[in-house]
Amino acid sequence: MSEHSANSSAAAATGRARAVKAVIPAAGLATRFLPATKAVPKELLPVVDRPVLQYIVEEATQAGIGDVLLVTGRGKTAMVDYFDQRPDLEAKLEEKGDTARLAAVRRPSELAEIYTCRQPQALGLGHAVGYAESHVGDQPFAVLLGDEFVNLSEPLLPAMLELQARTGGVVLAFFEVDPAETKRYGIASVEPAEAELTDIGEVVRVTGLVEKPTPEEAPSNLAVLGRYVLPSKIFDAIRRTKPGSGGEIQLTDAMELLRTEGTPVHAIVYRGIRYDTGMPLGYLQTVVQIACEREDLGAAFRAWLTDFVNAGDETVTSAILNGARGASGGPST
Repeated sequence: MSEHSANSSAAAATGRARAVKAVIPAAGLATRFLPATKAVPKELLPVVDRPVLQYIVEEATQAGIGDVLLVTGRGKTAMVDYFDQRPDLEAKLEEKGDTARLAAVRRPSELAEIYTCRQPQALGLGHAVGYAESHVGDQPFAVLLGDEFVNLSEPLLPAMLELQARTGGVVLAFFEVDPAETKRYGIASVEPAEAELTDIGEVVRVTGLVEKPTPEEAPSNLAVLGRYVLPSKIFDAIRRTKPGSGGEIQLTDAMELLRTEGTPVHAIVYRGIRYDTGMPLGYLQTVVQIACEREDLGAAFRAWLTDFVNAGDETVTSAILNGARGASGGPST
């Protein structure tokens, strides 16, 4: 029996349902990318020739999730349009015999069933997730933030789904950050996980969560990666959560409320490649990293990039290369 089959059997033995729906909160204003995001949703900014949002949906479908809810905001209907069919464009490509582009155009509409709801005001991640209640119902579900994704060759979500099916609680993903960066993330305090869970991966039990602490207040350097698998009881916790950091209803605070009331909270420490497109620098690093990895243009792009970098000052060259390594999850992170 394969490890995956064994894990699935173990989850089935608990009698708990495995999450089969995903929620992508994508209603933010993306002010860091203005003026571009005045008209184009940040989630549709291209990474080479696919928008960030497609990489995220592909990550969900790779994990067996075929139902995706986009929580959108004003001026973001283009995200839903992207996953719709384009018969006119498809007919033109088919007429030209351009089968490669035809397949690429059809792929978004074939990935998953895409649903949408509107968040009238961007009042925090917890507030956005709360709008998914009528779609999700009383089943566990995954939440994937719309500005980061992981390399599909090093998947994260399948192990998170397995862990949640076994524990029935909240499951997070962590990555290590420089202590100076804790003020950008939800930060956790942890202890070793139960022995029966360690076959899933590098699992820890979460003993506390705090949203965007200063380096002096941070309990660790383990930051919450933008992936969650949550039980349906999170919706009641969100309703009972008061505005926190930034005057917003924070998902971190709602999860912490559940934890204090006895809901188990675990996390997987992710050591793979994480792409963060939430800020211009990270977005540019992601574009360069993925372009270099592409079979169709990677070799030519790397050659050009090497020439471009070598033409500059050696100090600048070193900084650029170290930045690219950091974006790929290398030693500089």
